Amino acid sequence: MKRIFEADPWKVIGNVFDNDTNEIAESIMSLANGHMGFRGNFEEDFSGSTLKGTYIAGVYYPDKTKVGWWKNGYPEYFAKVLNACDMISIHLWIDGEKVDLSKCHFENFTRELDMKQGTFTRKFDVITMTGKRVRVGSLRFVSMEKKEIGAIRYTVQPLGDSVDVRLISYLNGDVRNRDSNFDDMFWEKISVASHDGISNITMATKKTGFIVSSSACEQVAVKGVDLKGTLVSDDGLYIGNEYSSRVEPGSLFIMFKYFSITTSRDYETSEVTGKSLERASEARETRFDALLEEHRKSWASIWSYADVVIEGDMLSQQGIRFNIFHLFQTYTGHDNRLNIGPKGFTGEKYGGSTYWDTEAFCFPFFLSTAREDVARSLLIYRYNHLENARKNAKKLGLEGALYPMVTMNGEECHNEWEITFEEIHRNGAIAYAVYNYVNYTGDEEYLQEYGLHVLYEIARFWASRVNYNPRKGKYMILGVTGPNEYENNVSNNWYTNTMAAFCLRYASEAADGIRKRNPGRFAEIAGEINISDDEIKRFVTISENMYFPYIDELDVFAQQDGFMDKELLTVDDLPLSDRPINQNWSWDRILRSCFIKQADVIQAFYFFPFEYDTDVKKRNFDFYEPMTVHESSLSSCIYSVLASDIGYYDKAYELYLRASRLDIDNYNNDTEDGLHITSTAGSWLAIVHGFGGLRVKDGLLRFNPALPEEWTGYSFIIYFRGRRIKINVREDMVGATLLEGEAITIRIWNNEVDLYNDNKVIEIKGKS
Repeated sequence: MKRIFEADPWKVIGNVFDNDTNEIAESIMSLANGHMGFRGNFEEDFSGSTLKGTYIAGVYYPDKTKVGWWKNGYPEYFAKVLNACDMISIHLWIDGEKVDLSKCHFENFTRELDMKQGTFTRKFDVITMTGKRVRVGSLRFVSMEKKEIGAIRYTVQPLGDSVDVRLISYLNGDVRNRDSNFDDMFWEKISVASHDGISNITMATKKTGFIVSSSACEQVAVKGVDLKGTLVSDDGLYIGNEYSSRVEPGSLFIMFKYFSITTSRDYETSEVTGKSLERASEARETRFDALLEEHRKSWASIWSYADVVIEGDMLSQQGIRFNIFHLFQTYTGHDNRLNIGPKGFTGEKYGGSTYWDTEAFCFPFFLSTAREDVARSLLIYRYNHLENARKNAKKLGLEGALYPMVTMNGEECHNEWEITFEEIHRNGAIAYAVYNYVNYTGDEEYLQEYGLHVLYEIARFWASRVNYNPRKGKYMILGVTGPNEYENNVSNNWYTNTMAAFCLRYASEAADGIRKRNPGRFAEIAGEINISDDEIKRFVTISENMYFPYIDELDVFAQQDGFMDKELLTVDDLPLSDRPINQNWSWDRILRSCFIKQADVIQAFYFFPFEYDTDVKKRNFDFYEPMTVHESSLSSCIYSVLASDIGYYDKAYELYLRASRLDIDNYNNDTEDGLHITSTAGSWLAIVHGFGGLRVKDGLLRFNPALPEEWTGYSFIIYFRGRRIKINVREDMVGATLLEGEAITIRIWNNEVDLYNDNKVIEIKGKS
């Protein structure tokens, strides 16, 4: 595989410019802070292949769904995260020549994402038509300390001869989403103005009415002498300041650009513009170096508790840090109205909405790396959408709550029927996250305050969705799409039935548990959502009599009824020219094939590691993995975890590397659309839950570590019930250290280990 970025433990470095891969680099080098984000675009003009992208958390547009034949229950719209005001751009002229890397002559190009510092830097030498050489450089960051601001340092330096430099720093609100229908404009102008040298554009989203105010100001100097800007604007959505100067050899033209974004999500409508101007002014007064130092300290704090160190394998090390970096850029947990979009702040595909990916893949990462309130915020997000989930179920003629496959505000907004109507297993992931949280944290209070409401309504949905088959005396679930989206409208998808049975059982257990521990609170909840003993008994009856398809001759679970009717091939039977099949085959051909997009049966083994013995897991892995094309970002990581669980460490490493470098190495030929945030979380799962063997059972934190042959060692830190614990794995030895919190007993392999808050490393040698 030809890699376009250099391997480095803390950086992603691109020293070669290629127009064909530029949008990949823009995705890779995106910067964000949970409130706003920017693709890794050039500041100066670029007429080559680019996707200009500025995205703001929680700001979206309900683009009307367009289908040939309307179906009852179909979502009214497909939500889109909006491409917002372009904040970072400039026009640059050197001796009257406009700088555009698609047109001008340049050398020594490099761009660099520094994950340790949280910065994006670029540098290149422009060669003018008269042969003058001028070095251009920039450093950009989006503050992790002050969520509404960011800054750029932009420099122009003659390397031999004097040059005339002219620069316009501007805001541009005339932007479009690449995926909009008919190149629609989603914004309406409110105001464009300049206040005390600060340019401002305030706009409102059509339909949803979000107010977004963008401000920017500059400090520009040559030889330490400040330059005064001249206002430039037009009658539309463009405003900025122009600066020009003769720059001598040895001198530096330097611009500091400070920008801010505020929205009506956080302020009263009348305050939004004023707050944006305030933030930009405060940033200018604080100055670039001080802001950058605050930002670096924030990242240093994050890395102090979330870093994963891999020794002996640079590609693995770079991959996991890249993924951790983008996860913390995407979600901070400070606002429970927000969730995690599958592209984060790196692109527009999938509309930027919330999927089941959050609960199934991202939730465990934040549960173990951040404090409990961060993961709790993700659950509160779903609780706050419970009423809309009830409405979603009612639209389909069902009871209880059906959480949407894709959402911004709790309403379903996916525009494919086989997903909207059939991929109902997503309900199971929501319930599983509640279970996972309570099992991991011991926070039973959450169940009483929020959790039981969600669990019970999900159970009601499953109870109304099943079909009782009197000939078999079993409950079945017909007409679904499982996690493997390369098959639609199947009956009795094993994973879906398994998750439904779990939800029904767990809801009844949670209700009984609260009834025993806190009868008064249970009576309140029962009154609020009409819980009855007869209904709970029905939940149990359905759970205990669910139908699970099985392939007797192979002694494995059937992915769904009729799976064995297919022509059973393996991925090795596919010509390389056919891969990926989702870009080379018709959908009809894919649906009729045996090929699996992502973990399906295997997904349940990850969720319920203690429910199935090693032999069962091995038989199913050996049958299904050879047919899995891993063309979903959700796939490799789960197969990697299970491969570690059953001792297939070479396979686990192969799949980990694919998950961790899915975007950096563009495995699926789609990184230009934005990063796969689920895979970024999944690569962490492959290490900590896979090679590290992290599990929690009966309140006891357990590890079953293994060391891939390609690594000489690795370490990670997890947060668990008020403690931070570092696990350091070497060949035949594991070290455990309690970094924070009260003493705790954990299990490493089959050894129970007592850890005390004395920073003493407890070493366990070899499995016993």
